[in-house]
Amino acid sequence: MESRVAVETVEAIGASTSALAVYVDLATGSVPSGSPVPADGSAPAAADPLRDQADAYLDGLAELAKVEARLAALKVQLVAGYANTEKAMTPPAASPQERTVREMAVTAEVAGVLTISERAASALRFEASTLTTGRPVTLSALQAGSISWQHARIMVDEAADLDAAGAAALEAHFLDPDAPNPARGGPAGELVPCRFRAKVLTWRERHHPVSIEKRHARSAADRRVEYVPDSDGMAWFSAYLPAAQAAGIWDRTTAAARAMQGPGETRTLTQLRADVASTWLLTAGHELTPAGGVPSPAAQVLVTVPVFSLLGLTEEPAMLDGYGPIPPSVARALVADGGTSFRRVLTDPRDGAPLEIGRTSYRIPKPMRQWLRLRDATCTFPACNNHSLDNDADHLLAWADGGGTGISNLGQPCPKHHRLRHASAWTPAAATAKDPPGWTSPSGRHYTSEQPDWEPPHWPPLIQAILRELAAPGGLDPRTPANPGMHECRVSPEDVPETGREAA
Repeated sequence: MESRVAVETVEAIGASTSALAVYVDLATGSVPSGSPVPADGSAPAAADPLRDQADAYLDGLAELAKVEARLAALKVQLVAGYANTEKAMTPPAASPQERTVREMAVTAEVAGVLTISERAASALRFEASTLTTGRPVTLSALQAGSISWQHARIMVDEAADLDAAGAAALEAHFLDPDAPNPARGGPAGELVPCRFRAKVLTWRERHHPVSIEKRHARSAADRRVEYVPDSDGMAWFSAYLPAAQAAGIWDRTTAAARAMQGPGETRTLTQLRADVASTWLLTAGHELTPAGGVPSPAAQVLVTVPVFSLLGLTEEPAMLDGYGPIPPSVARALVADGGTSFRRVLTDPRDGAPLEIGRTSYRIPKPMRQWLRLRDATCTFPACNNHSLDNDADHLLAWADGGGTGISNLGQPCPKHHRLRHASAWTPAAATAKDPPGWTSPSGRHYTSEQPDWEPPHWPPLIQAILRELAAPGGLDPRTPANPGMHECRVSPEDVPETGREAA
């Protein structure tokens, strides 16, 4: 079986290499411009040698990415095949010590052939074994070139402590387009690995068999601060903290650093963050420069809480802006404390999505900016991971050209990509109330946006039982929906609680 799959992978690599050679020939001028490329069977393009050459370079890079993924799949199969063959040739170990030595010998052999460390070889063996025996959908996607090796490793990492059914559901959600509830926002392979990990982590936290409360309590016991000396008179200072605390510190530091920027400030935002944090820790914030001090604005951390979880009726995770799922007990504490640093957001009970609030003026009010943060999470430019608090609000269709100030006509690019949008041919694509805008490059290629995987909230068993009673013969009140997850639900801005409107 493994040999047949390896042969099929080699054949796929051969086909990709042939297509790649055509792109290289076209890019280097070895074949006439406008020649058809066998990868898609398209007709010859218009006579524009430079455009053809530029497109050929990009098409070649795309094909090369598929070749690299298929090579990674072949490496996985060869490593797993070698380990399995060695195990089949060797009689059973007489003791645990002998078994350990044999495993070390196999790992050392793999490390020697690939010229990598034994630690890296051990990790590769584990990943190869997991992919070939327990992650068939992930391995197939890697063989097809639709995901990268980084994506495959993320799937192995995040599914490591799930049972077989949970791991299969995780694979299907992100890699099987025919799954009952596939991930929104396009194929997983079109997400940069760091954003793919964030989405996988969010799904895993929602569906993990062990409640997030128990896992958070266990991990919170490991909180610590670390100091690691580095070269050139520098050192690393980091803290492992509960997410709510870390997010609040990061956002407050960013806001203070942003307030210091101006024509006379030469430090970058990254440098200012470091200087602000150092000054606050060492002087309680009393010696910050420039003259006049730095304002210490409160962080604006959005906490999205399913309403039943807020009431303590379910244990669904809440979502902390810029981080991801947090235990509901932490979210309830943040809301109960009434701190101005945190803004509570309630979600649509049908699908878990935030609701749109319309506006008619050019000025983008604070509530709408916060709704943008909920919808987009990060800068929507391809591969950008900039957190939402540090991003700009921008009209997709300019106000002067007839664009309105509504959620569907707004994006939140980071300052860097906001400048790029207005200084180059990179243009944002259309958005909706729930879907962030994608982007179109100067070459005409379209990059879809990442979309949050909202899910309907869990209805508490007590409420479900009451609704079943009402739905029984003679007991149904026509004003009460028989299926709370499917009934029509309209919420206007006036229906949203005051704290919810602030966060909107």
